[in-house]
Amino acid sequence: MPVLALLLVLSSSIVHASWNLLLKRSGGQALFVCGIIVSQVALLAPLGGALYWLNPFPPIGWAFIIASGLVHLGYFLLLGRGYSSGDLSLVYPIARGSGSMLVPVLAVTFLQEQVAGMAVAGMAAILTGIFTLSWWGRVGEILRRPGALLRNPALGYALATGGCIAAYSIIDKSGVGYVQPFLYMYLTNAVTAAGLLPYMLLTRGRAAVLADWRAHPLAIAGAGMLVYLAYCLVLTAFSIARVSYVAPAREIGIVAAAVLGVVFLKETMGPGRIAGSALIVGGLTLIAFSP
Repeated sequence: MPVLALLLVLSSSIVHASWNLLLKRSGGQALFVCGIIVSQVALLAPLGGALYWLNPFPPIGWAFIIASGLVHLGYFLLLGRGYSSGDLSLVYPIARGSGSMLVPVLAVTFLQEQVAGMAVAGMAAILTGIFTLSWWGRVGEILRRPGALLRNPALGYALATGGCIAAYSIIDKSGVGYVQPFLYMYLTNAVTAAGLLPYMLLTRGRAAVLADWRAHPLAIAGAGMLVYLAYCLVLTAFSIARVSYVAPAREIGIVAAAVLGVVFLKETMGPGRIAGSALIVGGLTLIAFSP
């Protein structure tokens, strides 16, 4: 992986973990996520307009923008359903792990990318690290009652969410070939917001939406800026490196989030988190040095 792409991924992981910290402190409500996307589009409208004026792109760029925006909409809705029907410790690792596993397969199939053996080993280490960090201490329970896991509707939502992660990664890798990455991110979020806000107004009601935004105005605005910056850095990495390498490497953000949780939320860094984090860092190292 090019050094610049690696630095972009590492920077993005820190920013991504920071906005997730704000989300965690808010209580993790779906309304908070809606506020993040909508406020981001509103606050960055002048920047979006300037970028659109300075960076014209061919009509095919709109196809990728709309497709990515709709897949991101599905991602947010499915993730919310998953968290509503199952534990975070079940949904999160399956969603992130299945997404990381699918991206290289799709990249090889549709983008004709080549993946080195060292990178494959790195991806396997990252995948193992995700499940180790999230499921430490629960492996025995899962092995004793695998049927309970398979019957849990949250499993389906988590796998569908992982499919969305893989899909928008492949779409975005192609999209930034036509559209400047920061502009691409803004317009994609605009498409997502155009679907997410009406959905929240219909399902939660106008009063609930406004009440949540009024309760966390600075956190929502700040998280919105961090979300924008985090994925813009990833999109820029997509433009100079293989998506099959960048997408799994993004999971270093899980380690950053664990560290922030210890520092700011006084969470414990037990053996599971240490072992999982070590595997993820080791996997990233293998990918970083892969040809």
